[in-house]
Amino acid sequence: MGALLLPSCKKVFDVTTESTLAGEQTYRNVYDADAAVLGVYGKLLKLARPYVLLNELRADLMSPTANADLYLQQLSNQNVTVDNPYIDPAPFYEVILNCNDVMKNFDIMLAEKKMKQDEYNERYADVASVRTWVYLQLGIHFSKDTKGIIGIPYVTDPLATIQDVKDETKYRWLPFQQLLAELIKTMESLPTLEMYNSAASLMTTVDQYRTEKFFIMKKVLLGDLYLWNAAYDPSSYNKAATAYRQIISYYDDKGNDNTKKNYYKLIGAPDPASGNQLAVQYVRYRESDINALYDSNTEGWRSMFSRGKISYDQQFDWEWIWHMSFSSSFEPKNPFIDLFSNINGSYLVKPSQQAMDNWNSQTQYNGFPFDARGNFTYRTIAGQPVIMKYLYYYMDGKTFVPTINTNTRTGEWWLYRAASVWQHFGEAANRDGYPKLGYAIVNQGIKTTYTPPNASSNVTNIQQTFLPAPYDFDARSGDNPQFRAIYRDMAGLRGRASLPSRPLVGDSTIAVEDMLTDESALELAYEGQRWSDLLRVSIRRHDPTYIAARVGAKLRKDGAGNAAAAEAKLTAGEFYLPFKWK
Repeated sequence: MGALLLPSCKKVFDVTTESTLAGEQTYRNVYDADAAVLGVYGKLLKLARPYVLLNELRADLMSPTANADLYLQQLSNQNVTVDNPYIDPAPFYEVILNCNDVMKNFDIMLAEKKMKQDEYNERYADVASVRTWVYLQLGIHFSKDTKGIIGIPYVTDPLATIQDVKDETKYRWLPFQQLLAELIKTMESLPTLEMYNSAASLMTTVDQYRTEKFFIMKKVLLGDLYLWNAAYDPSSYNKAATAYRQIISYYDDKGNDNTKKNYYKLIGAPDPASGNQLAVQYVRYRESDINALYDSNTEGWRSMFSRGKISYDQQFDWEWIWHMSFSSSFEPKNPFIDLFSNINGSYLVKPSQQAMDNWNSQTQYNGFPFDARGNFTYRTIAGQPVIMKYLYYYMDGKTFVPTINTNTRTGEWWLYRAASVWQHFGEAANRDGYPKLGYAIVNQGIKTTYTPPNASSNVTNIQQTFLPAPYDFDARSGDNPQFRAIYRDMAGLRGRASLPSRPLVGDSTIAVEDMLTDESALELAYEGQRWSDLLRVSIRRHDPTYIAARVGAKLRKDGAGNAAAAEAKLTAGEFYLPFKWK
């Protein structure tokens, strides 16, 4: 299998828009099908740059630098013109058309018995999910074309070229709510929502990169679709939480106790001496020493962005659910070094002052007046704040000296991890009538939150939620009698960051939702979540000021002259980018 697949990898990743072979030449067997799947992901990698820019620069945590061109400034300032190259929908539709073509040919292969049913199920569902994810991104950012048509083109036929997409007789225009309904219907009808079987031929190593988490996690995507749809149909909150819970609990019945309690569980650091948990922590007996913070490629919270690059790394897998690797051998090249780095890069965007203030307004348990996640998410290099989450494979995290040849430009596109799934699960649980569970997730975890004050040492009837599925969690850890439940070390988002709980004030549902959104800014900054989080809450509350106020605050702190105009535009509900074919 390796001998058949690997020689074709250069070809399937380095695909030009119009270069396609006839089906009889490329869809002969399952290895050709694998090459087609990898080709889809090769095209998907080209969306990494617009994905991060549209979801972060448009929101409140990222700002353009003095090196940024007019068009990047437009994204930040909410005054985007139709000629802005960063909003060109064509690259998104190239992926979609590729998916449509592959799905059509997979149907033919199955009918002609060139693939077994289980081989077809996995590959067809994977490609369909990629198409769904791309459509979700289009729906989040685009809604009206320059002719005033509401919605985006929804194309499911294998059209030959992007030019064909411009023929409006070949598809429907769907507004966001209708688009969500179509996407949910697609996902619910897939032949499988499971990941590739560990024995599948696509579970391999390509250019020294493990492919295990290279492929989209379908249930997380389905959860996101339900979470968006819940603004229109509140019953979808429970559906979203159910989908997310299946990911959170994926390892609950697999492997030994270490596997069950660690995978996707947001664990803290029960033994600080180990220094190898994915938590903000300090060397034992030096907790009051600011220099004792675990800060390396293999220890502490920031190590999740620098470990596990090539060889198997168990703790990397505890956190990461979907990430894609840029190779030194295949196109496209990693765009993030040029985007973020001020060493051999163009340094075009940086953390906003608002983002830095968010981290610096926190106080850790040990009294240090900052959130250490901020120290790991950005660094000051040569007097300039530099976003670092995408640069730890490129440069040393302490000396900032590049550790790889600048022409190599390997790296990662971070997409889904345990923290993002828990954050969205908490959002759904809170709106489904369980704000205490949402509070536990954002703060200190289930065990602490569900332990009453002055509780006895007998934990039989505490430290668990006693809620119906999917909200039933057991986090008991006690002796006499002894309990060691799977969720006992789940520390919560702030607990894992060594931060105390936030006080609950006012309406619990609204307050917890605000906490979750605020915590997302601290935990998930620059991972492509921010605009979506703010927009989703604004739509849910019918309150455009929710997103408008935060973007306006960023622009004012950045000294942007149009802060008032940008805030007014968003307050009027003008969230979407103009849709125009170049």
